[in-house]
Amino acid sequence: MLKSSAKNPDLDWSQVRETVKLIAVSASQVEASVLKGDHSVSNLTESFTGMAMHLDAITNALDDLEESEAKETIKMHCMMTSERVHTSIIEFQFYDRMKQCLEHVTDNLMGLSDIIETPKLLYNPDEWQKLQNFIRSGYSMESEKIMFDAILQGKSIQEAIALYEAHEHQDDDDDIELF
Repeated sequence: MLKSSAKNPDLDWSQVRETVKLIAVSASQVEASVLKGDHSVSNLTESFTGMAMHLDAITNALDDLEESEAKETIKMHCMMTSERVHTSIIEFQFYDRMKQCLEHVTDNLMGLSDIIETPKLLYNPDEWQKLQNFIRSGYSMESEKIMFDAILQGKSIQEAIALYEAHEHQDDDDDIELF
């Protein structure tokens, strides 16, 4: 016997169940994307780390050679390349930040799904407050909390993102925000 669904509705059909299914689809898509991205970023990080080690070895080997214009040119290019490799490794922190955000999205969607599919939770304001507190406490960056608070205060998505970006630009002077 087929279960009730939007494709096959019966008297047991529920928009809540359909909502929960769509939330689960969204959460699984985010999770699958994060898993796929992890492998690629790990490979890239390993490659760049390996390149940095090789550049250091080349630079050290150059120290054993006699001074010449060619030696200085090679050292200069090694140093410039090494700086770019190190900058690239630091830029991979963006992925870690994005991954953390997407993991929060998945957890939040699942928490929302739990409330929606459980009638005693769905109609309980305290449960919604607990979920909101859980979501907010998961944010480690102030800009995320600012965006979250803006949405809960009724601001539009665009307004919340503008506040988030304004705070992010304010923090750009600090180069790297620890999370």
